[in-house]
Amino acid sequence: MIIKPANRLQTISEYYFSKKLEEVRRMNEAGLDVINLGIGSPDMPPSPEVITAATEALQSKKNHGYPSYRSTPALRAAIASWYQQTYQVELNSEGEVLPLLGSKEGLFYIAMAFLNPGDQALVPNPGYPAYASVTTLTGATPLTYDLSEEGNWWPDFDKLEKTDLSKVKLMYVNYPHMPTGAVGSPELFQKLIDFGKRHRILICHDNPYGLVLNVDPPMSILKFDPQMEVSLELNSFSKAFNMAGWRAGMLLANSEVIETVLKVKSNVDSGMFLPLQSGAIEALKTGEAWHAERNEVYRERRNYAEKVFAKLGCTVRPNQVGLFLWAKAPDHILNVEAHVDEILQKARVLLTPGFIFGTQGSRYLRCSLCAPVERLKEALERMEKSI
Repeated sequence: MIIKPANRLQTISEYYFSKKLEEVRRMNEAGLDVINLGIGSPDMPPSPEVITAATEALQSKKNHGYPSYRSTPALRAAIASWYQQTYQVELNSEGEVLPLLGSKEGLFYIAMAFLNPGDQALVPNPGYPAYASVTTLTGATPLTYDLSEEGNWWPDFDKLEKTDLSKVKLMYVNYPHMPTGAVGSPELFQKLIDFGKRHRILICHDNPYGLVLNVDPPMSILKFDPQMEVSLELNSFSKAFNMAGWRAGMLLANSEVIETVLKVKSNVDSGMFLPLQSGAIEALKTGEAWHAERNEVYRERRNYAEKVFAKLGCTVRPNQVGLFLWAKAPDHILNVEAHVDEILQKARVLLTPGFIFGTQGSRYLRCSLCAPVERLKEALERMEKSI
């Protein structure tokens, strides 16, 4: 390469799944038929009404120009209505709702909007790798806070209070938690809000798994900070409505935060394709019966995922929620990453090693529920024969 890459990329590596899925692709091309239990890409479609709404909008000649950077008032109003019905959170659709091209986009825009070089952001360990990556890309520094099974995978506030927080401007949290499946609670969210106010830290709650095998009713951190003084929330259509490839998400925050993030967003993307907005609006009307049916499918799959982990001698903590199953490797497995690679090569089953989510995940494995029961059964059979 004749030009040296930017310094900011020196501490950023290619996303684990970007490389691992390429390996799986090559194995499949060689006829090895890998069962992918690694990535959380929903394999079921959205409701027929969603597809119909988007298809009909696609036929309209007026829907192929540039959309608004803020998306349509109709989509913002639908999101606000959904939040009131689902989370009992009142939002002003004009100033407190910003649709996004997926919530992952939002993580980057928020970091760009609020972090300067020299700032710090609190990042969970284990946690979604993008939290640390977007922080680093801004020139700020990720400051990890450890989560542990013994602590219910919640932040240790006593330990945080003893930490130098003078440079911290942002804290990423995520409940239902990925990858551990830990659920939030009113007590936890109130502690987070109080912590943010006490230290003048913006609490960014990433909430894409709220409707997947979660507690009823699901919770939003915004309910515990009605004026949204220190909280903002990201949500997504990907997992809740089986719309991962559509790239549709949302940011909910006070109007000052929304305007600040919009300064970044409007200089990077050109808004969400209008037919996708039509589909998203229809998705937000989806009834409880559809969600219950989807969750019943995931519940059956989780039963078989538990059997897969039992075959591997792993320990599964009960009462997990969300789209994955998180399990602790047996003590005799010294290198979990190597063990996962061995499973891939011998059984042709892809699982996720927990180290990619941080050092606190190094003794764990993750299994996605985004595969039919038949494939999970086959994965179990393969392991019985080869592991």
